[in-house]
Amino acid sequence: MVVHSAAERVLAGLDPEQRSAVTAPAGPVCILAGAGTGKTRAVTSRIAHRALTGDISPRHVLAVTFTARAAAEMRARLTALGVAGVQARTFHAAALRQVRYFAPRLLEGRAMPELLDSKVRVVTLAAAKVGLRADRAAARDLAGEIEWAKSSLVEPGEYVVAAAKALRDTPHEPAKVAEVFAAYEKLKRGNGVIDFEDMLRAAVWGIEEHPDVAEQVRGQYRHFVVDEYQDVNPLQQRLLEAWLGGRDDLTVVGDASQTIYSFTGASSSYLVDFPRRHRGATVVRLVRDYRSTPQVVGLANAVISQARGAEARLRLELVGQRPAGPEPELRIFTDEPAEANAVAARCRALVDGGTPAREIAVLFRTNAQSEAYEKALTEAEVPYVVQGAERFFERPEVRQAMVALRAATRSIPGETPLPTAVVEGLSAVGWAPDAAPAGGAARERWEALAALVQLAEEYAATPEVLPVGEAAAVERPVTLADFNDELARRAAQQHVPTVDGVSLASLHSAKGLEWDAVFLVGLAEGTLPTTYAKTPEQVEEERRLLYVGITRAREWLWLSYAGARSPGGRARRPSRFLPQLDRSGGGAERAGPGAARRTERRRNQVVSCRICGATLLGGADRKLGRCPTCPSDIDEELYERLREWRQRVAGAQKVPAYVVFTDATLTALAERKPGRTEELIAIAGIGPRKLGLYGETVLALVEGAAVDDVCPEKTFEIES
Repeated sequence: MVVHSAAERVLAGLDPEQRSAVTAPAGPVCILAGAGTGKTRAVTSRIAHRALTGDISPRHVLAVTFTARAAAEMRARLTALGVAGVQARTFHAAALRQVRYFAPRLLEGRAMPELLDSKVRVVTLAAAKVGLRADRAAARDLAGEIEWAKSSLVEPGEYVVAAAKALRDTPHEPAKVAEVFAAYEKLKRGNGVIDFEDMLRAAVWGIEEHPDVAEQVRGQYRHFVVDEYQDVNPLQQRLLEAWLGGRDDLTVVGDASQTIYSFTGASSSYLVDFPRRHRGATVVRLVRDYRSTPQVVGLANAVISQARGAEARLRLELVGQRPAGPEPELRIFTDEPAEANAVAARCRALVDGGTPAREIAVLFRTNAQSEAYEKALTEAEVPYVVQGAERFFERPEVRQAMVALRAATRSIPGETPLPTAVVEGLSAVGWAPDAAPAGGAARERWEALAALVQLAEEYAATPEVLPVGEAAAVERPVTLADFNDELARRAAQQHVPTVDGVSLASLHSAKGLEWDAVFLVGLAEGTLPTTYAKTPEQVEEERRLLYVGITRAREWLWLSYAGARSPGGRARRPSRFLPQLDRSGGGAERAGPGAARRTERRRNQVVSCRICGATLLGGADRKLGRCPTCPSDIDEELYERLREWRQRVAGAQKVPAYVVFTDATLTALAERKPGRTEELIAIAGIGPRKLGLYGETVLALVEGAAVDDVCPEKTFEIES
């Protein structure tokens, strides 16, 4: 009775779709979860509900995520629901612990090889061996190409053909990249080290080639959950299938519209094809967005509604659940410095108004865009943090700290609590918890190392359960050695700890995060989409990047682009993914400078549906002031009088009827029935010129005047 009441409490507060996901029967389950729809709550509630009803044992569950942050959140939620013992790990962390545990058996008593924390140094040496000089940036590009190949199960001898089929934009001629790849593998073996892809392959090999290992792992893990399933690559899918061993108690969660890592080897095909690969699978769609305001949700829906391709088949139409908020802002600037300065000024205003700096993010397409915003925020005295391992883990103090922590494993007793061990280890580089400098670079250095301590505290919160069989599972606290492995994994995967300040992040690194206020900047052709996006599939991934960026905002959203990169530079066009705003407004100059400014504001304004609050992007929708799917409240009699009036005016002027007003404008007039000049000019398509020509007449018709009364045998002439 107590168990069932606890299980019922798990269901309390879930919406109907979430409840369907939680109570779906055992077997293959696919949860299509849009941004902000509570997927973590749904999946943890599913695990908890099954455990509390006795359907599964928590220690037989392996929940796989893509970030340590997501895994920690999942464990914390399960603990709060009264379920302990579930293993929630990243693919890499789960594989590492299994390989480390079984290494004596798999390697016939030899120690597990050291794990590379970065490929760059070895890739640089490999490039030199085949006659290529590679600086750090070139080595990173080559390392990324090798990671793609290994994640895609491509061997060096297969690389040239595979790269051609995948339309890879290779950093060097493909045959040369293949040579570097082969040399890299040889150097690794010679030095007795492995990389993260090797470790995943070792986990697969251990299960596929050793029946005793397979039996033990599959005996321990019988129920599987995979988060962000659209981001799985072929190597990770191979490991998942090895864990499953033909069983089907698998729940996957994903959103095809957030597929943005194809360049790394990730493939949404596993999510898209899940119902076909798993006959009889339960498919649940979560569409109620609890994160963002209806205005943000409407803009996100409008952007992704234009998507094409395989992922678009699983497109979700989100439904905002929060109260209405401010309209998204679309801003246009003369050049990038002006854009950066305006963003910094608005950040300063938000912080001064009480918004915590950590709840603000500036998101861009490429890391190279960060510099202008770092400079502008510094000048505005706004604290900031650059997201991404390239900046954090390559800082000298962080690299020194990681060396010191590895050395500390030899001097600090293994039973020392992890946070204490990390503080003691960092004392070797002069860090102390109570000695924060007053400011400047020294303070920034102190806070970076403080972030490592905070990360250690979070990491120590969950003990490790070793996969040593059903009857002999062993729980132990994490050690400093474990934490060093976690830091190496984070450095390799660009997963940085949280430091206070406005977040500067690429759209890729913003995935999985959210903020109260989000600035999406640099939204110009050539940047988003990037010039490297040449195929339809690549362009669609760029569209999904913008969608991901929009859905990071809870309440306040700014979109902007600069007409030129630098003052006086070559003009650029706005991103094709931006709202198609009405850029008409002829005659503004004649109407005076005040009217010109009003017209410019209207050009840049984002309009909401007057019925549901969603953001309107299409020209016709903006004229109507509502979504095409929202109910029309048109005054049919007024519409017919407007049509008759338009026909007479067009005949008198000897022009097509749409030159006077389009059908969409007539419909908007008949629906919105403006009673004042201000309401009339608020309708897109009625600028100062047409207001002067037809304004009084249209207002009279709306008031009920007959067509004969407003245009008796009268000839209308257009000003020349």
